[in-house]
Amino acid sequence: MPVLMKYRNAGAVAFIASTALLLCSTQAFAGYGHGGSTNGSDTSASGKSDGTGGVSAQAGAVVFDRSKNGSGESAGPVTSTSTWTPPACYYAPKYTPDELQKYLEPIWNAESTGSQWDLEQRKHYVTDDYKDFNKAKTGKGYWWDSYVTKGREGDPGALDCDKPIFWVDKGTAPPADIPEAITPKMLAQLAYAEIRVPSTKVDLAPAGTTKVNLPTWAWLDTAKFKPVSVTASVPLLNVSATTTAEPVALKIEPGTDDATTYPASGVCEFDNGHIGEAYAKGKSDETPPCGVRYLRSSGDGSYKLKATITWKIHWTGTGVNREQPLPNGTFGAEQDVIVQEIQSVNR
Repeated sequence: MPVLMKYRNAGAVAFIASTALLLCSTQAFAGYGHGGSTNGSDTSASGKSDGTGGVSAQAGAVVFDRSKNGSGESAGPVTSTSTWTPPACYYAPKYTPDELQKYLEPIWNAESTGSQWDLEQRKHYVTDDYKDFNKAKTGKGYWWDSYVTKGREGDPGALDCDKPIFWVDKGTAPPADIPEAITPKMLAQLAYAEIRVPSTKVDLAPAGTTKVNLPTWAWLDTAKFKPVSVTASVPLLNVSATTTAEPVALKIEPGTDDATTYPASGVCEFDNGHIGEAYAKGKSDETPPCGVRYLRSSGDGSYKLKATITWKIHWTGTGVNREQPLPNGTFGAEQDVIVQEIQSVNR
């Protein structure tokens, strides 16, 4: 195993470097395989437009449908409110028996991994544990291998999937001692990493420049903040999961301690699809349901008001009857607010 890991890690580094250009293309890949290979041939397909502005990106075993995801230059990924993060690697179908033979035999023949390891590999895949790469079961299952989630290549967790390539019959669950194996729950977690939500710049009244001790109303255009979702699937296994994010609260941080927020917690809950309330003429003497009152001038500069939306995230998928929770996610943005002293004239 140490020899195998050494080889695989070196191959992965070389592969990442050689595919840097591909990351800039319009195709978004689900993951990378070990050993410098792409994600197989029969089990892979290229990305394509779905005709609705989303891209159904395919790589290896996993396909992402992002047609109902957030979009636009200001959209961004959510950050988990806990220490949990989506998986950095996973196992999924990768090779048919013929493909595994084409992948492994050149490695053995190169004699760069050591004769002892090569012999053990041949015994495992050709003569003892399996016969001739399991070709007798062609069409009845796949060889599974590990993938590194796109964007997580340098993550230490990407090295957690270090088990040798293993066989799984169609309709059979992967081995119980491999928690990183693809399941609907794992697909939901991978889809979580693909969620994109709109920027959280809020509307303010007064806009841009306000006055000391003047309540400043804050609200969001709720038309931009509707549930978004991403579906991840493995067509080879006929399993899928859809992860959905719904906005539930807006938190306002004034950018200075010399300020009072409305409500006092600074958290404005969604209320019948609304976040805050738009200012209207005649409300100058009212307290805004969502907003801020600055107690000190920003001088020659401005305060960085930060608005962060919390998104409730859940999933459902193959064999799952009810929505299942995932950790909430947040996404925020800053905007400049100039606060001036109220000028008065003495007569």
